[in-house]
Order: sequence, then structure tokens, then C-alpha cells
Amino acid sequence: MGKKIIRVLLIGLALASHLAKAQQPKVYRISVATAGGAWYEVIDGLRVGLKQLGLVEGKQFTLAIRDTKGDTKAAEEAAKNLEQDRANLIYTTQTSVTLATKRATAGIPIVFRAGADPVDLGLVESFARPGGRLTGVFYRDTDLTAKRLEILKEIVPKLHRVVTFYNPRNPVAGESAKLVRETAGQMGIRLVERHVASVEELRAGVQSLKAGEVDGVFEVADALTVIQHQVIIDAARVKRFPTMFIDDSSVIKGGLASYSVSLHEVGRLSAKYVQRILSGVNPRDLPVEGDDKIELTINLKTAKKSA
Repeated sequence: MGKKIIRVLLIGLALASHLAKAQQPKVYRISVATAGGAWYEVIDGLRVGLKQLGLVEGKQFTLAIRDTKGDTKAAEEAAKNLEQDRANLIYTTQTSVTLATKRATAGIPIVFRAGADPVDLGLVESFARPGGRLTGVFYRDTDLTAKRLEILKEIVPKLHRVVTFYNPRNPVAGESAKLVRETAGQMGIRLVERHVASVEELRAGVQSLKAGEVDGVFEVADALTVIQHQVIIDAARVKRFPTMFIDDSSVIKGGLASYSVSLHEVGRLSAKYVQRILSGVNPRDLPVEGDDKIELTINLKTAKKSA
């Protein structure tokens, strides 16, 4: 009799343990692939958006962040590893990383933040019907390139020569450089293009700039240069070069001006795509959304020093 009671108790304990585990909410694994730098603001926005949707980090989801430091090959390797680790989805914070992630993976859903047209880049079939495993938020970062140069010219009327650094192997950076080249030609401004393929080359190029060689520094959408914007900011401050950046965090850190959408807000808007995919919705059924809230940010302290 005693043995039967013990056996019944053991079965009861095992059943209770099983039911307790079954009642525990599922913890989703969200992987983030980023070039780092200013794009951590996007990740902060994503966290805020997920919290607003009722998802608590550590309870309903975890974030596994892979910082590729602007290296495309590192982005592809990170994407492969993230898919092999059986993450529920990958969130990418900029276009070059999205392209690398798509190339390196086969079946995992991808939510992107794209600054260039995702249809032209082949990320989706159309805005209304993405048609594959990718979807997300698009904002016209590359399209704002010409306007940024116009604004810099308004701030610095004597702007005749402007330098830009970028990696020509980055298709987004190449398209941005093409746009600014065309605009500069129309405005009678000489664009000095410096190609860089590594952080070391960027540092050397920026340090070699001489006072009077150019009238300003213009940033294009390139992951390698964006994550190293402090290098450009510090050199420009010493040599009194006016600067135009693609995100306001650069201005807060000492750059002269930026003209773009809020990185934090784009990340927040992305959260609903992540939430819906985790709930079972297929990415191909989630239309790509655009963010057109553009802000001009100027650092008045830097402006006085550059004058």
C-alpha cells in the first residue's frame, strides 16, 4: 500500500512539473545583425517598440546582437551562424547587412530597416507584396543625398569642394556617391571621392586632409564610414571643416549637420513586423512600410567653431 502511494505521488509530481513547463510562455529568440556604431539607436528603438507591444525582454524574447563593424564578410558569417543557431528571425539594421544576410541564409525570416529602395535591391518583389521571407521598414536615406548637399551649401555659401569617403564595393554607398556626384556637378561643386576598404584606410585618408584642400566633408550611406564617424568628426573639428552626416547622433557628438529620419523611430516601427512574424504571420504577407518623417539637425556649437 505504501509503495502504491509513493508511486502515485511521484506520478503526480511528474505531471505537475510537465504542466508547469507547458504553461510557461515561449521565449522567442530574435537575432540582430548590425554594422554597429550609430545603428545601436535602431536596436534601442526596436526594444522600445517591442515593449510597447507587450513583449518583455528576458521573458517573451531575447536579443542576440552580432556587431559586424561594417565588414560585409563578417555580416555573412554572422548570418549563417544565427540561422544555424535556430533563431526565430533576424533583424537587420542597415541595407548592406540585409543584403549580406539574405545571401548567407536560406529559410529564416528577415525584418529589415532599409535606406535604399528594397525593390530595386531585390530584397522584396514589391512594397505591397514582398513575396518572400523579407519585409520591414523603408526610409529614403539614399534619396536624401542631393538634399543634404543643398543644405550644406546653404549653411556654407563658399562651399566649392567637398570630400566624401566610402567603400566602392558597397552598392548602397556607390549609389549615394553617384547621386551626390550628379548634384555637385549641377551646383558647380567639385566632389573629391576617396575610396576606402578598411578602417585603417579611412583613418589615414581623413588624417591626410589638409586645411584648404576642401571646404567640407560629406558623408554618404556607407556602413564602414558611418561606424567611424567620430574619426571624421574629430579631424574636421581640428581642421575646421564643416560636415554633413546621415544621422543625428553624429551631430550630437560634434558634427555640424544631418538630414534624415530618426534611427530610433525606424527601429520602433520595425517592432510590429517582428511581433507579427513571431505570432505566425508570413513575411510575404506584410507590406513594406515607409517612414517619411525627416529631420534637420544642426549643432550650433560646432557651427560657431566652423565659421
